[in-house]
Amino acid sequence: MVVIKLLQRIGQGLFLRVEKGFNAVFGAEMNPMYQLGAITFYMFWIVMGSGFYIYAFYRTGINEAFTSVENITHEQWYLGGIMRSLHRYASDAMVILVLVHMARNFTMDRLSGFRAFSWITGIVLLLLLFISGINGYWLVWDRLAQFVAVASSEFLDWLPIFASPLVRNFLTPDSVNDRFFSMLAFAHIGIPLVMLIFIMVHTQRVSGAKTFPSTRLAYGFGLTLLVLALVKPALSQGQADLGAATTQIQLDWFYMAAYPLIYTWPPGQLWGLGGGFMAILLLLPLLARAKRSAGFQIETAPTIRKISAKPGETVLEAALRQDVRLPHACRDGACGNCKGTILHGTVDFGVYQESALTEREKEAGKALFCCAVPLSDLEIEYYEDEKLKQVPVKLLKCQVHKMVRAAPEVMVLHLKLPQDSKMPFFAGQYIDILLEDGARRSFSFANAPHDDGFIQLHIRHISGGRFTTHVFTHMKEGDELNIEGPLGSFYLRDDDEGDKPMIFVAGATGFAPVKSMLEHAFITGSRRHLLLYWGARKREDLYMADLPERWQREHENFTFVPVLSEAEPGGGWQGRTGMVHEAILQDHPDLSGFQIYACGSLLMVQAARPSFLAHGLPESACFSDAFTLSSPKAAQPVAEVQP
Repeated sequence: MVVIKLLQRIGQGLFLRVEKGFNAVFGAEMNPMYQLGAITFYMFWIVMGSGFYIYAFYRTGINEAFTSVENITHEQWYLGGIMRSLHRYASDAMVILVLVHMARNFTMDRLSGFRAFSWITGIVLLLLLFISGINGYWLVWDRLAQFVAVASSEFLDWLPIFASPLVRNFLTPDSVNDRFFSMLAFAHIGIPLVMLIFIMVHTQRVSGAKTFPSTRLAYGFGLTLLVLALVKPALSQGQADLGAATTQIQLDWFYMAAYPLIYTWPPGQLWGLGGGFMAILLLLPLLARAKRSAGFQIETAPTIRKISAKPGETVLEAALRQDVRLPHACRDGACGNCKGTILHGTVDFGVYQESALTEREKEAGKALFCCAVPLSDLEIEYYEDEKLKQVPVKLLKCQVHKMVRAAPEVMVLHLKLPQDSKMPFFAGQYIDILLEDGARRSFSFANAPHDDGFIQLHIRHISGGRFTTHVFTHMKEGDELNIEGPLGSFYLRDDDEGDKPMIFVAGATGFAPVKSMLEHAFITGSRRHLLLYWGARKREDLYMADLPERWQREHENFTFVPVLSEAEPGGGWQGRTGMVHEAILQDHPDLSGFQIYACGSLLMVQAARPSFLAHGLPESACFSDAFTLSSPKAAQPVAEVQP
């Protein structure tokens, strides 16, 4: 429908602007707009936890209900009152988050095809949320509860299914009794339990759906609720009196926005409005559905994998569902980590941040696989290295054995694996450190594969970096870490290309995987000419310069060239200056007979790789690994990826 498409275009523009601003503040990994469902689920657990505490002191009875709530609020203000306020504000937050989550999925056209099931179950969850919330107000049994009870009963009385008016049967001084409140309390516990089941069903069709926000967001939202609870605590509005009319109350507009209409509109019109709105919501997947076939086939090349995509499913969703591990991070078209090449076929590029995919890249066949929906059968570029199957990925708990400050901003960690456990890897690969909330931080092995007594990592402190700050301020020997590895396809091809000289380019802590590669080459007796160009800003950033200097003395086939980009005048530096890749081109203007392994910042790799190729380096002989500080990159680690 034209109106739906117009609303979606308007909504997309608004959401993209908001999300762009949030990306600038939080980064794609921490953007709350990309974790709306997870944050809502987090609010649900706060509601459940605080609710069970309140229920422990709540008394179900016509005379005890209000009194027990007042005792919880005022006699236990230090805990009970805070719990009541957290319960109230987390419930309100759930309404806002669910509505924004639904609006975003609607505007981004994520409600049809296989997502229709999640959309419809989401509508059911919204209804259960409102029913549970309204039911909760009755339990307080103050004047607001009286108004809600009477208004709800009068609204329901319009339906012809009741033999006699609800108001007369249930909301008179003689009809409301202790059993009535017991029934309300049972419903207020039972409905959220039903919601929990629906939440599980709601998320099960989305591959890798996140059900808990990042720890920093969880702390932030939790702290916000706590501040609200202290600054503006939730209070009752005077005990209910069914013998008197309620004239002045303060409504909770999150749940009761429609209640004033009960007394200004005829009941039939209000039921028609509500029913019509719900019908539109339920029919939106059908109304917004584009013309699509039953699904398409996706084939990867040069590694041959065949994937079937459901109608409306993105390339990434289809791949993850069938265990094809395409790189990805935010899954919302912001970070660009899932960017790949479409060799054949057409896609709907979806909605994404312009900074993540340029028009020139689209013309070159690039797409963001987290947003791209197949419009035909596809062939996409995907490399799966058969050699990597020799080193299976493991999940292990290790211990921090030793910490050495190699430079003011570089810490060398030595991790001890569990007894009788090994983690075979290829020189150049990396591990993921798994944080408590499921976030990951990727660091390369700095030790060679043969030196497997400990895992050595080089960690550079990132100002404001969550994990690196912890390493430099709180981590101590004996701490435990959960790791996963080995990972990555950046490794030393020491048996390829015969006797070609190999140039290793390291930027800052990009020295870590290069160190692993060179030590492996030395121990295996490689006779190829090995050249290391290590680029850094200042002299102290060459935090292990004595090691390659020693290698140069011990191995006649090894050459070490340090390069500083910001050498201090008068500092006594006699070595090379400038950009590290420019130093290589000065020494070797023709690279056609070399292999190059480049590892460092994204800017360094982006500048170096095209220059190397322009000077004759075959693309098949150029191996690079870039790391970023602003967004996670699943397949390209080396340093902390998110402050």
